[in-house]
This record gives sequence, structure tokens and C-alpha cells, in this order.
Amino acid sequence: MSARTAPPAGARPGPALPLVVTADPDLLDDLVRLAAAAGTEVDVAADPAAARSRYLGAALVLVGADQAVACLRAHLPRRSRTAVVGHEPIVHAAWEVAESLGAEHVAMLPAAEPWLTERFAAAARAEPPPAGRVLAVLGGRGGAGASILAGGLAVTAAREARRTLLLDADPLGGGLDLVLGWEQDDGLRWPALAEAGAHADPAALLKALPHRGDLVLLSFARDAPRPVPPQAMAVTMQVARDTRDVTVVDLPRHLDDAATLALAAADQTLLIVPAELRATAAAARVAAIARVHCAALSVVVRGPAPSRLKAREVARSLGLPLAGALRPEPGVCQRIERGVPPAVDGRGPLAELCAELLAQLSVVGEAA
Repeated sequence: MSARTAPPAGARPGPALPLVVTADPDLLDDLVRLAAAAGTEVDVAADPAAARSRYLGAALVLVGADQAVACLRAHLPRRSRTAVVGHEPIVHAAWEVAESLGAEHVAMLPAAEPWLTERFAAAARAEPPPAGRVLAVLGGRGGAGASILAGGLAVTAAREARRTLLLDADPLGGGLDLVLGWEQDDGLRWPALAEAGAHADPAALLKALPHRGDLVLLSFARDAPRPVPPQAMAVTMQVARDTRDVTVVDLPRHLDDAATLALAAADQTLLIVPAELRATAAAARVAAIARVHCAALSVVVRGPAPSRLKAREVARSLGLPLAGALRPEPGVCQRIERGVPPAVDGRGPLAELCAELLAQLSVVGEAA
């Protein structure tokens, strides 16, 4: 077939395809025909909500004139290789919003058929750049240890010489800069990045964030927390894909729009759950919401287990695969209080688990 919609839940994403955003069946038929002539398929989204998770990763984006205004109102991020497409005479509103969308062209059919066929062919020929992997961490209940696990994963990835970004997506959390002991480090936080918006230069962005060696941190400021604008999150996730080997995202349990976008972009999401009955019950609610937005959700069970609840029993009750179990390590919290990042010395249960989880992420990346 020459057109496809979003893959089913649990499926690994295939190669990036041109994305067509339209609910106009006649326009879609023409674009599918032109793509087939160029030797490629197209990915199809009927509206901006369906397009959002695939928008930045697409090889080419063609926004139908019928959806141009809706895409602008949805604040889809500006990106290159984007055009607004429609049949002659194209609706006036599409011309008005094309520049605001970041569209490089407005193409009118049938006159633009040769140009569109060449664009499809160019997208099919392009070798996609190697994409970094994104690992999201979500707490099954408050105090589950998601931030410590996220920090440990990022520190471990950097120790393995992977270019790493640790991304704080929880505006009401304590701050990942405190987890790393970086609260005094200079660099931009989320508010400044949100003001830069879609025009941030990736290289300049990474240099402006707090960083040590291969590890870069994007966290919240110490003042009153403000939600991250979804567009700022979308730009950041694309920069992460393009420039970092591993990105670890610490997600809030109550997902806002930006956190939902990050969750949808993750290659793997880890739900960390203490080995307790009430924690498991709370995690079931979090999992029910999270699995709507992500394809690969698994559980990490953290000890101790007061009632001797086993990790596999927790995973089974949640209906999720078990990614790993974390043995008790009382010294972690004390070291964080002294400004020592989690898993920094590569020893202990947390460091061992983080190395194992990152190895699993690498296997997922090779299989994609």
C-alpha cells in the first residue's frame, strides 16, 4: 500500500516517511498517487492532533490547505521541508498562514505535480541521520524514586561516553539540578529556553545549558514553576534526537501537554513502582493513562518489599513487562543530600540497574 496511518500500539517505528496532514480525500488521493510515482509511501494524519507525535521526525511534511489554519492554531513547531498543498484555487487562508507555519512553499495542484513528485523522490533518497534514543521515567506514585532513577540513568550513560541530555519535565518536582548537585551551575533553565521558542539554534542551545563532560541538563528555575510550552518541548526533543545519543526525561505523574508530547516521543518508558500493595494500586492508574500515549511501557520495581511482594508479581498485576528490579540502597539519598550524583561511581544496585536498562535501550534501537 502507498499510504499508512499511525502504527498500532506496541509497534516499533519504521523509517521516516513524508507526512501528509489532510482530511480532504481528493487531495490525499492525489498525493498518494504522486508519492507512489516517486517510489515511496506516505504517512497520513487527518488533523494536527494526529500529526503532532510524527511531525518533527517526518522526512517531509505536506500540510493540506484544509488543515493549515488548524495546524497553526495547534502550535505545531516550525521545521524545514514543509509545504502547504491544495487544489487550485487554493483557499486564501492557507496563503496567509503558510509563512507562520514555517512552510517553504505553497503548492497548487495540478500545476505543482512535477515539483511534488520530485520532493517525494528526494525524501525517499535521503539517508535519515542516526537518531538518538529517548528514555522516559515515570513514578507510579509520589516518592517512587523516578527522579533518582532518571539521574542515575543519565549519569551512567555519560560515564559510558554517550552524549546525554537529562530533561526535567516535572515543573512541581524538586529539580534535577538538585539530584545532580548542579544547582549552582550556570546555564539556561526552562523559562529562558521557552522564550527562545522554535528559533533556538541546537548547537547554541546545548552550550547554553548546564553541562559537565558528556552530560547536559535542562531543568527548572528555582522561582515559581511555570509549565513548559508544548512547542518548546517539541523543539527540545528534536534537538535531543539530532544531537544526543541518549536523552532521559523525568516525567510528572500528572501529565501536562508538554509531558504528554515527551512521553509520545520516547522509545521506552519506565514506570518505577515501590514493591508495596498501595503503590502498585496507584501505579495501575498512572499506567492506564501513560499507555495511551506510548507504545513501549515497562515497569521497574523498587525494594524493599515490606510484605515480600515480588517484582514479577507487581509487573503481572500491572499487565506490564518487567524491565528490572532495584535492590535497596539506603546510601543513595544521603549522597544526593551531599551533592553527589546518583550512580556516579558505577557501583551499587542503582548503577548496575541503570547499566542494564541502557543496554536494553541499545537493543531496542538496533531492532528499530
